[in-house]
Amino acid sequence: MIRIRCALAAVFLTLSATLAHAGSLDQVQQAGVLKVCTPGDYKPFSFDLGEGRFEGLDVDLMGALAASLGVKVEFVKTSWARLMDDFNAGQCDVAAGGISVTLERQKKAWFSQAYMVNGKAPLVRCADVARFQTVAAIDQPGVKVIANPGGSNERYARANFKAAQLVIHPDNLGIFKELIEGRADVFVTESAETLVQHKLHPELCAVNPERPLQYGEMGFLLPRGDVLTKAYVDQWLHLIQANGDYQKLASRWLN
Repeated sequence: MIRIRCALAAVFLTLSATLAHAGSLDQVQQAGVLKVCTPGDYKPFSFDLGEGRFEGLDVDLMGALAASLGVKVEFVKTSWARLMDDFNAGQCDVAAGGISVTLERQKKAWFSQAYMVNGKAPLVRCADVARFQTVAAIDQPGVKVIANPGGSNERYARANFKAAQLVIHPDNLGIFKELIEGRADVFVTESAETLVQHKLHPELCAVNPERPLQYGEMGFLLPRGDVLTKAYVDQWLHLIQANGDYQKLASRWLN
């Protein structure tokens, strides 16, 4: 009897936790706005144009998600260092902008199903492509590895580069100038970003972006325990991928 009561209590607590988040989709629709946290410094996913305007693949996707709910989208500027705190403080309903799926983030929030496989690749001056083909080749004394703070790029760099000098640069957008002007040698980031930055800065080249140094996925951050929101966003992602809408949006930013 005691075991049955304990089992029922566990079920009740689980249901209570789920129901506590069950109204989020209704609340978004009632408010008429989907609030999206985004750092806005990560091409081609989300880039802050100023005055509350953003562009990129994730920006377009969040606009499409909001349209499917019959609401408008509103972007809330954050940073990679503040992302999880802002999200869990209720500043927004969803977070997007090239967010890597990690177990550390999963401990504090839920992820949608992955919408992209996008592993880590080095970005270097084109003259140095042959020099920096592997992690071992990068992790050498005298090599300066640069990373932006608070995200998966910093975690990857700290985990893999012990002999190389690690430079944490506070401005993600300024990293590329540091590489070009020789104040840093290697930036390891998602392969999609290395390709975009090569187009913007031809003197920088991606190193084997088709063979990433580390497997990775990207998804949208969702409130932990909110089963209705996750079910809706996952179904929406499945449908736009199945009907080709996702591919149309992605081709605009990734090709």
